[in-house]
Amino acid sequence: MTISLHNPASLAKPSGFTHAVRCGDTVWLSGQTALDADGRIVPGGIVEQFRQALSNVIVSLRGAGGDPQRFLSVTIYLTDIPDYQAHGKEIGAVWKELVGRDYPAMTGVGVTGLWQTEALVEIQAVASV
Repeated sequence: MTISLHNPASLAKPSGFTHAVRCGDTVWLSGQTALDADGRIVPGGIVEQFRQALSNVIVSLRGAGGDPQRFLSVTIYLTDIPDYQAHGKEIGAVWKELVGRDYPAMTGVGVTGLWQTEALVEIQAVASV
């Protein structure tokens, strides 16, 4: 099977990774933090960062020919689980706005830090196209 690499121009240029890798009908999406197109973490708290990180994952997926309704698995890495839980309804509303009402297999993982020190969340996913 052919493997294709996808790095959408609207995202910050990757260094040491590829935003999306497609093989056949499956796309593996690299973890995305809340980086804007200029490579800076968006201001605000967990909800704003979740929105930007998820948007970045969706841009990567669409660049590989996919659609967010086809997520198979999503992993969310969090530096502050209680903060995420406290904003669960707002985060759920962002999910429904960007992806829809259905949820794929999901995992939330607490971590002590992410690559960008000001990042609160990183989202990684696998999708079918």
